[in-house]
Amino acid sequence: MTVVKHLLEMPELRLRLRTGAGLLDREVTRIYGTELPDPSRYLSAGELVLTGLLWWREPGDAEPFVAALARAGAAALAASGADTGGIPADLVEACERHRIPLLEASPDLSFAIITERVVLALTTGSGVSRRRLLSTATEDASLPALLRRGATELAAACRVVSGTGRVVAETGPGDGITRLPIPGRFAVPWELVVAAELGTGQAEIADELASLIGLERSRADEVRRVADRVAEPLLRLLAGSGGDLATAFAATGLDEDTALRVLLARTPDGEPRIGAELLAELLADPDSRSLVGEVGADAYALVVADGGWPEDWTSAATAALSAVAPRLPVSRVLLGVGGPATLAGLRGAFQEARHAAVAAAQRAEPIAVVAGDEIGVHRLLVAGVPDELRRSVRDRLLGPLLAYDAAQRSDLVHTVRVFLECSGSPAVTAKALHIHVNTLRYRIARASELLGVDLTAFPHQVDVYLALTLDD
Repeated sequence: MTVVKHLLEMPELRLRLRTGAGLLDREVTRIYGTELPDPSRYLSAGELVLTGLLWWREPGDAEPFVAALARAGAAALAASGADTGGIPADLVEACERHRIPLLEASPDLSFAIITERVVLALTTGSGVSRRRLLSTATEDASLPALLRRGATELAAACRVVSGTGRVVAETGPGDGITRLPIPGRFAVPWELVVAAELGTGQAEIADELASLIGLERSRADEVRRVADRVAEPLLRLLAGSGGDLATAFAATGLDEDTALRVLLARTPDGEPRIGAELLAELLADPDSRSLVGEVGADAYALVVADGGWPEDWTSAATAALSAVAPRLPVSRVLLGVGGPATLAGLRGAFQEARHAAVAAAQRAEPIAVVAGDEIGVHRLLVAGVPDELRRSVRDRLLGPLLAYDAAQRSDLVHTVRVFLECSGSPAVTAKALHIHVNTLRYRIARASELLGVDLTAFPHQVDVYLALTLDD
């Protein structure tokens, strides 16, 4: 059994106790990293909670965060003040008030190292069968190594499959006779599949293997999140309107001439953490290079696209997300894709991904994936126009026509729209509207008169069509 005191006794972790000296016998059952201001939805009893305090902005922010930990029965809080100039006083006070042991992590120590050591302590410190699984190579608790040792102990091929249908790892072919859920607090579930019927002893080993895989997944996820944090300053600048974009880009280690795709994941009724996990799942191909981060309510990914981009990526992503949709803690997933673009055009690719996500929101399906190249250029041009300007331009260009329709209870606006969508062809438009071509010509002439423009002239057609799209 691992308790909080054991963590303080690990010299390589260099943790310093700030408060909670009388609470060090609490058992630590797992580790969880978060930067959410209110993580209560994702907490459970016995956890060591890791945080870099990115959620802390001013005194008073600590109270709801620590209160959530206390309600959930967290074992302790380990915090780094690297980004806040030290541990805030109100965090220490809140931990004292709510009886949460507070451990200060050294600013120069990566959370990935803390996570790896704590996970190792948890996996080697509880259960004979766990020690047996690790005994052949305790220093290697990676997923492939765990699966190989588990397959040897069970004398059967094993594989781990994600909820999207992706094979995460496997030791060889075999029918999935026994299936066990992999524990862990993730939006996309994993499953251990064993190609054999298991007896009582084997079932215990399989349960321990599933537990170890869950801990390794948590560790690997924390490592990924730590690595991805280098992209967050760049993503914040792209989401804003100023700042030194080149410096933030250089910090990612990418070359300025690298072509990137920008992916935006939006879960309207969920946390951005869920969107980030879904992006990581979709980009889990070992040959894919990507950085995932969160800005506000959205999750973004920067994906190296030098090797091209699969033509069926949108449909494949839709199929993968749809497969796991019934088990997701959200009702909708909206995904927009922008780019490719190098540093010089990255802001444009970022905005393209945003507008694609807006277009996805207009679809009826719970899972909607839209690429920027699926959206007409005219829609991208008007997508960023402020609402006030939209109304002003629309009223100026279409006002007389709208007023006429309202007074006469006619629908000349619809006639004009169909006419323009039919490339200004009277014959095609008349057929689409089921009217005589002479009636169509009369209506277009009347609309031209009201608008004061010639609707048979291409420049005027462009202006009026763009004005019509401002209301879409």
